Amino acid sequence: MKMTLACALFALATQAMGAPQAVVDAVQSPAWRDRDGKAMPLAPGMELQSRDRIRTGEGSRVYLRLVDGSTVKLGENGILLAERLGPSEKQFFSAALDVAKGAFRFTTDKLRKLSRRDVTIRVATVTAGIRGTDIWGKTEPERDFVCLLEGKITVSHQDGDTREMSEPLTFYVAPRNQPPRGIETADPETVKKWAAETEIPAGAGVLRRGGKWKLLLADSEDQPSALEVYDRAAVAGYAASIRPRIVGEAIRYEILLRNLPGKTEAEALAARVKAQFGLEARPTR
Repeated sequence: MKMTLACALFALATQAMGAPQAVVDAVQSPAWRDRDGKAMPLAPGMELQSRDRIRTGEGSRVYLRLVDGSTVKLGENGILLAERLGPSEKQFFSAALDVAKGAFRFTTDKLRKLSRRDVTIRVATVTAGIRGTDIWGKTEPERDFVCLLEGKITVSHQDGDTREMSEPLTFYVAPRNQPPRGIETADPETVKKWAAETEIPAGAGVLRRGGKWKLLLADSEDQPSALEVYDRAAVAGYAASIRPRIVGEAIRYEILLRNLPGKTEAEALAARVKAQFGLEARPTR
């Protein structure tokens, strides 16, 4: 059994070497990736690099999948900087994430809890060193805190205070301009409310990798008009695409939002698009 498990973990590590270090798994728009001073709307399947910054808008959520199988979730009005993504010098997965604003959740794949990793997440004044675990945290104007849902972490404050955490539903609190309060216990209902801040609810108009449905934002023979819709969507944080097609002797331009997992999600996004842009968007396969 030990040999089989070792071989399986080695195979996973070997595959990871040639895979993107992080990809966008799901997006509840609006959300953006900032790279080299340029903003681009987030889309499922988009690959991320070290120094990329992820931003979410009002009512937005983003799920990122790391190459080691872990998932990072970012809540609305959040900012996350991928300071480092990639193998360490010893060739196991290494990452440093900086949550500058909003709520996040980091969850490790069950099987890969046994594999080696070096992951740190900084939440403003608090840094968490991750082993196989599930944590949630948030930076707010009045405090920074990290809640342990499962596993073990080491938390440290910028003033030098360091603690080991291994009890589920405990959290480390660091008020602004005050000494850290240390480790406290949260009741399950409070934790459930916290967790909802980073979850994408059903019927929210989410874009997911592998989604087969599309939302038709515009269909026009006039290229400038089509580009105007495309630009409006991009600036607002929606990853639209342009599909030209020949109809008779004319070229029509379709502006689409892709990767919707089903009709319900497409209809929900259509309602949001109509409210925001005044567009009569149409779900399509």
